[in-house]
Amino acid sequence: MKSGFITIVLSILTMSYSSPLLAQTASGGDYLFNGLIAIAALLIIGIVLLVGDNLVKIEAKKSGVSNTADDYSILPSFGSLVKQKKPKFAAEENFVHLTKGHDILLEGDPEEQLYAQGGSKTFAVYPQNFIGMSPIPKVEVEVGAEVKAGDHLFFDKKSPLIKYVAPVSGEVIAVNRGAKRSIASVVILADKELKYRALTAPALGNCSREELVNFLLDSGGWTMLRQRPFDTIPSPEDKPKSIFISTFDSAPLAPDLDFVVEGREASFQKGLDVLSLLTEGFVHLGLDGRAGELEPSEAFTKAESVKKTWFSGPHPSGNVGVQIHHVDPINAGDKVWYLGVQEVMTLGDLFLHGKFNAERLVAVGGAELKEAAYHKTYLGASMGDLLENNLTNDHVRYISGDVLSGKAKAADQHMNYYDDQITVIEEGDNYEMFGWLLPLSPRPSLSPTFATATLFGDVKYHPNTNTHGEERAFVVTGQYEKVLPMDIYPQHLMKAILIQDFERMEGLGIFELSEEDLALCEFACTSKQPLQKILRDGLELMREQL
Repeated sequence: MKSGFITIVLSILTMSYSSPLLAQTASGGDYLFNGLIAIAALLIIGIVLLVGDNLVKIEAKKSGVSNTADDYSILPSFGSLVKQKKPKFAAEENFVHLTKGHDILLEGDPEEQLYAQGGSKTFAVYPQNFIGMSPIPKVEVEVGAEVKAGDHLFFDKKSPLIKYVAPVSGEVIAVNRGAKRSIASVVILADKELKYRALTAPALGNCSREELVNFLLDSGGWTMLRQRPFDTIPSPEDKPKSIFISTFDSAPLAPDLDFVVEGREASFQKGLDVLSLLTEGFVHLGLDGRAGELEPSEAFTKAESVKKTWFSGPHPSGNVGVQIHHVDPINAGDKVWYLGVQEVMTLGDLFLHGKFNAERLVAVGGAELKEAAYHKTYLGASMGDLLENNLTNDHVRYISGDVLSGKAKAADQHMNYYDDQITVIEEGDNYEMFGWLLPLSPRPSLSPTFATATLFGDVKYHPNTNTHGEERAFVVTGQYEKVLPMDIYPQHLMKAILIQDFERMEGLGIFELSEEDLALCEFACTSKQPLQKILRDGLELMREQL
C-alpha cells in the first residue's frame, strides 16, 4: 500500500509541474483555483485506486491464488519500477525478488582460504542444542571411554531410537552437568588420525523407506534433519510435505557455501538423493540470485532430484524460513524439514563412504581477528582452539554463529551443533553519552543518521556489542515490516505471544518463524525488545499444546 501511495504522489507531482504548460493563458487566481481542483481530483482518484488495490490483494489471498500481498496489484509498486535486474545465469521461472530486508556490512570478511596452522583439539556435543530434548538424556559413554566417530553418545529417553553420535574419535574427557544434574555437554579429546565406526548403508534403489529411516536413526544421520514448526528433530513416524535447503547464507560475515561445497559435490548430490526418498513432496533448493557476475557452484545449479528456486534481495533472503514462506508456506498441521548444505554432505558420506563424516568448513570472521579465513575442522569444535593466537586484543566477544542470531560463548566452550560460523567482535561496555541521540560515530543501523553507507555506498562497519539503549515501551513503529520479507505482522504476533493468545498466535503465523527470521527485526527494534526470546517462548507454548 505504501509503495502504491508513493507511485500516486509521484504522478501528482508530475502533473502539477506540467500544469503551467497547459494553462499559460489563465490569470493568477484562475490558475490557483484550477490547480487546487486538479490536485483534489487526483487525490480522490488516488484514494479510490488504493482502496481497489487493497481489495484485489485481499481477494487474491482469500482465493488462494497469491502467497504474498504483492503478487496481485492494480498499482505498480515503487520497488517494481526499480526492480533489481535478474542475473543472466538465473532461470526465467522460479525467481523470487525480495525488496524487504537489510544487509549489515561488517569488517572482517573471511577470505576464501584455509588456516595453515592450528585446529581444534577437543569437540563437544550439547544436548541443549536439540529443542525439546529431556534435560537429562541417557548417556551411553563414561569418562575415559574410547569412541570412534559415529559411536553413540546419548539418546533422548522420549525418543530412544534417535541416536546422537560422536563427531570425532578419541577419549571422552568430560560429561559436564548443569543445573539439577542436567547434561550440559559431552567432550571428546580427538585422535590425531580419526577412526570411524564402520556402517553398512542400504542401497537407495532397493531399500524401503523404513530401512532407510532405521539406518539414519542408528548412524546419527537423522540428527542432521530439523523440522518446522518448532525447529525440533523430526519424529521417525513423520513424513514431511517438503524438504528445504538454502544454498547461500545472507547473514553478516557468513560462509560462502560455493567455497564450502568445493571438492565435495558428490557427497552433496548423494545427500539430495537420500532426502528425495524421505518425502512424497519436493526437495527444494534455494539458489543465490542476488546481483553478481559469478554463477553459483554447479553442485547447486545442476543438482538433480530437486526443485530449484532463485532468490534475490537483502538479508534475510538466504534464510530457509523466508524461502519456505515464498515457495511452500507452512499451514496448520504441516511439517516441513530443512537442512544446511554441510548437513546434506554428511548424509551423502554415510552412503558414499559408509561413515559418519562430521567434517565442517567453518568461517571465522570479525574485525578483531588478525586473519579472517576458514578452518577445516569437525562438528562441535572448540572456540578457543580455533581462535588461538588470532586475536588483535582480548576485549572481545566470541559468537557461535552470526552477530544477529548467534550465541555468545566463552573461550573454553565449543561451537553449537548446527553452526558453521564463528564471529568475533569488540565487547561493547564503553558507553557513549547520549549515544542513542547523537551521531557520534558511524555504526550499523537502519537510520541514515548513523549509517553512512546510505551516503557513501557500501561502507563496512567496525561493530561492538553495545545496544545503545535499554528496553523501552513496546510501541508500534512499523520497523519490523520493513525488514521481514514475509506476509506476517511480527509486532502483532509478539504481543499475542506476550498475552499467550494461542488462537491469535497461530493466525498471525507463528508456525512459519524461527529466531533467525526475526533477528533483523530485533536489530531494528526501537523498543529494544528481545524478540528472538519472545518468539521461542511462544513456540514452546504452542509445542506444549500439541
